[in-house]
Amino acid sequence: MTFQTLTRPAPDKILALVAAFREDPRDGKIDLGVGVYKDASGNTPVMRAVKAAERRIVEEQATKVYTGLAGDAGFGEALSSLVLGDDAPRDRLAMAATPGGTGAVHQALELIRLANPNATIWLSDPTWPNHPAITKHVGLRQRYYRYFDPETRAVEFDAMMSDLAEVAAGDAVVLHGCCHNPTGANLTLPHWEAVADLLAERGAVAFVDIAYQGFGDGLEADAAGLRTLIGRVPEALVAVSCSKNFGIYRERTGLLIAATDGPSKVMQGNLNTLNRLNYSFPPDHGARVVQTILGDAELRADWAAELEEVRGSMLGLREQLAGELRERTGSDRFGFLGAHRGMFSLLGATPEQVEAMRADHGVYMVGDSRMNIAGLNRETVPRLAEAIVAAGV
Repeated sequence: MTFQTLTRPAPDKILALVAAFREDPRDGKIDLGVGVYKDASGNTPVMRAVKAAERRIVEEQATKVYTGLAGDAGFGEALSSLVLGDDAPRDRLAMAATPGGTGAVHQALELIRLANPNATIWLSDPTWPNHPAITKHVGLRQRYYRYFDPETRAVEFDAMMSDLAEVAAGDAVVLHGCCHNPTGANLTLPHWEAVADLLAERGAVAFVDIAYQGFGDGLEADAAGLRTLIGRVPEALVAVSCSKNFGIYRERTGLLIAATDGPSKVMQGNLNTLNRLNYSFPPDHGARVVQTILGDAELRADWAAELEEVRGSMLGLREQLAGELRERTGSDRFGFLGAHRGMFSLLGATPEQVEAMRADHGVYMVGDSRMNIAGLNRETVPRLAEAIVAAGV
């Protein structure tokens, strides 16, 4: 039979970590693996504005008929304005709603393959594991550019630019819009300007994955680099996720934005077709929630205020952990934790040290030592610091 040729896929490391954490009977265990925001009680709450928007939708929505192949146009306009600002070149943009940011990444790579099947996708080293996985799945070549210095725990920008000097016309370079996953180390605005100029000179496509706007330095600051880039390159793709900053993980709400120097109608037609071939019409409920919030001044203000509370909580946990480790080690070698932004930081522990923290202290993180800062609270930070020092990190 045909299906007997199939082999068992490698298990997802993060999902395996979730299962192991769940089965661990110890009290006081700490989950720093899965990329989900948690409050001080360990819950992932529904945001106030989301609940209010959903109540309004339930009361006012008169139909569940299809919206369109690219989703509701109002959603694309509202979310693209949030990400790109009001001064974005609307005549250059085409947009399509997608099932989450992952769906946007997939559709973007499908679009690149359609336009140039010989393109190479350039990925930061390290990057989110789904970037190389989806690139391989759609059949495109990939290369890595140096990004993170394991000694300084910061962006290795000169090495990055040296590697990107080899990018060919038609290739695509994947950049994290903010809150780099897994490292937490971000490009500065001058870095973004230099990368944009290099890509424009090389004739490459800028492909920005922005999944954490508002989690780093604020809604506007987190989008500043992307907005600079859009103004300098002729072609760009932007994969947007609403899972984190709106807290609607299970609603699978995303958007793919394509900026082109050609007719946007041609690009829009291709985005529509790709949606049709993959899932016909994108899901609407989460998109409708986002559109409702962004279109109502009161809801938008409440959402932005709660998002700022989330951001402040993560920054406070970062500073507390850096301080606890400074006190225990007598050095500032973990100071990078306070300088990083977003949910994640790459601690710099070996797989053996990660395993020791799990076995001896019930601390669960991915084997490369990526840890989710949002999985902590003020009570668990000292216990994590103790585990890190005991493991000899």
